[in-house]
Amino acid sequence: MNAADLLAAQRVVPVVVIEDAADAVPLAKTLLSSGLDAIEVTLRTEAGLESIERIATEVPGMLVGAGSVRRAAQIAEVKSAGAVFAVSPGSSDALLEAAADAELPFVPGAVTASEMLKLLDLGYTLQKFFPAELSGGAAFLKAVSAPIPEVSFMPTGGIGPDNAKDYLELPNVACIGGTWIAPPGLLRAKDFDAIGELAAAAAALTATF
Repeated sequence: MNAADLLAAQRVVPVVVIEDAADAVPLAKTLLSSGLDAIEVTLRTEAGLESIERIATEVPGMLVGAGSVRRAAQIAEVKSAGAVFAVSPGSSDALLEAAADAELPFVPGAVTASEMLKLLDLGYTLQKFFPAELSGGAAFLKAVSAPIPEVSFMPTGGIGPDNAKDYLELPNVACIGGTWIAPPGLLRAKDFDAIGELAAAAAALTATF
């Protein structure tokens, strides 16, 4: 299964930075009970891989993926940890080859038409668009939908409750990455009630799309 098919039912995917792997399972359970059943755990901390493994093992209802994948070797690592998809802010030949060899659904990043077309030639019909707001935002994605209709996007970066709808209403946006749903401050405070409220609001936001 490719990433486009795997994430077809998702509209908002929380993108999280977990500093303490002990927070991974309660976070995933909170998101799941609030109506969000996919999570992208970034490899920005030493706790990333262990967090993926814990969620994959202890929260079977959660679709767990790895984000901020930057090196080819990380593909095998995240798959071994239990990730069922991986996301990168960009792409390299080595990354693409590693993802293909591992048969791991992969969402590579692109912010220019040339990058998008190169990935499309390789069969990637779902691509990450990051940093979304700084790269032209919803207006840019709307503009490229006409000349590149085959590609759908997973924009992340600068998206929040105030502009999420601008992205979700675009026909070429498959889902958005939501960093606002589990902000690091709330995670450090282990305020899962507050995170649950943000997650429920994000889930409700997608009901009309």
